[in-house]
Amino acid sequence: MLFMVIESFRGGNAEPVYARFRTRGRLAPDGVNYVNSWVTADLTRCYQVMESPSRALLDEWMAAWSDLVEFEVIPVITSPEAAARVPSP
Repeated sequence: MLFMVIESFRGGNAEPVYARFRTRGRLAPDGVNYVNSWVTADLTRCYQVMESPSRALLDEWMAAWSDLVEFEVIPVITSPEAAARVPSP
């Protein structure tokens, strides 16, 4: 399953997030995979696509960051998957 994860850095402060990432890595449990991410120019938010077999595993990963980040999670599918689900006229 793919998830769009919107991360809002607490206090708008990216510094502690990147400090932890540099020293400890992504902290994702086995089965949770990083796909790609984009950060706002003001460094207050990250839009990240993660892949996980379950929301429960994703929740484990987010728990490791919840002191520094507020999360919004949206299950997503790829554009080709969406096109296949929409009937042709």
